[in-house]
Amino acid sequence: MSNSTVPRTSTEAETKKTPVASGDATGPQKGGPSTGKPSLRLRFRRDRALLLMTLPAVLLVLLFNYVPILGNVVAFQEYDPYLSDNGVVSILHSPWVGLENFQRIFEDSAFWNSVRNTLVLFVLQLVLYFPVPILLALLINSVVRPRVRAIAQAVLYLPHFFSWVLVIAVFQQLLGGAGLLSQLLRDHGYDGLSLMTDPDTFKFLVTAQSVWKDAGWGIIVFLAALASVSPDLYEAAAMDGANRWRRIWHVTLPALRPVIALLLVLRVGDALTVGFEQILLQRDAVGPGAAEVLDTFVWWNGVRNQDFGYAAAAGLVKGVISLGLVLIANKVAHLMGEQGVYKK
Repeated sequence: MSNSTVPRTSTEAETKKTPVASGDATGPQKGGPSTGKPSLRLRFRRDRALLLMTLPAVLLVLLFNYVPILGNVVAFQEYDPYLSDNGVVSILHSPWVGLENFQRIFEDSAFWNSVRNTLVLFVLQLVLYFPVPILLALLINSVVRPRVRAIAQAVLYLPHFFSWVLVIAVFQQLLGGAGLLSQLLRDHGYDGLSLMTDPDTFKFLVTAQSVWKDAGWGIIVFLAALASVSPDLYEAAAMDGANRWRRIWHVTLPALRPVIALLLVLRVGDALTVGFEQILLQRDAVGPGAAEVLDTFVWWNGVRNQDFGYAAAAGLVKGVISLGLVLIANKVAHLMGEQGVYKK
């Protein structure tokens, strides 16, 4: 029939009769954007307790980490701290020299020698030290008995709590000119040796000291990452015929890869800081030619020679280079599919 009508379904009728409310979840929110996120004011009220808890820590970071950055202005001055008892007044009255301190740095052969020693130590520690905590974490994680695992962790952690003075004293008693190794060689008719005063082996000696002192402490992060790996993954790999090495390669290492990438980025950013106290204590034994690094260079020129502007300029150059290394390493981590220090 020409005038016949097709009955509507119940869903269509309800859709036509029911209006969309202004505060519906699909519509724009009154207190925030169209995505439904709460406004900044609502989020502040919701998280005010957490913000108040973190406020003291934020103030400490600002006070001790960011406010001192303003002192880098002395890198562009011939800073004289004796102009006034107040350091701020001394900065305001010190004469400006512009980029003269930076020009002196780039023309100073001692500065480039410290850069070379720093980079060599960084490469050695990256190759010889960085993999050691990973290997130790894998070794401890493979121990079945909890008691044996706890004893191994305690023994490996212990050197971290020793001061560098004690660590160097231990190495001196073992590898020094009158140490245990030299006496053992002399007892068997050989000439004694002193690795503690040999400039050629100093960089390897420093790396060995760092491994012995801090490798055990460095496994904590890796053990925490391994604890989050589901045992079902190991069982599934074993059922597929994977032996222990295959399970480590296909299950354990992929679980550690994000942590390794993060720590590697942080290590690269810390490349120009290779242990101030450790090297300063041994600097006179081997000479500045082998032991001078950027941190000791800044200390020697700033504290000992009282050339504060020159030392501040060297420290500022080091900070800028370190920042660039962090950004480059983080970009490489993003290209490898990892998060790095921060997301894209």
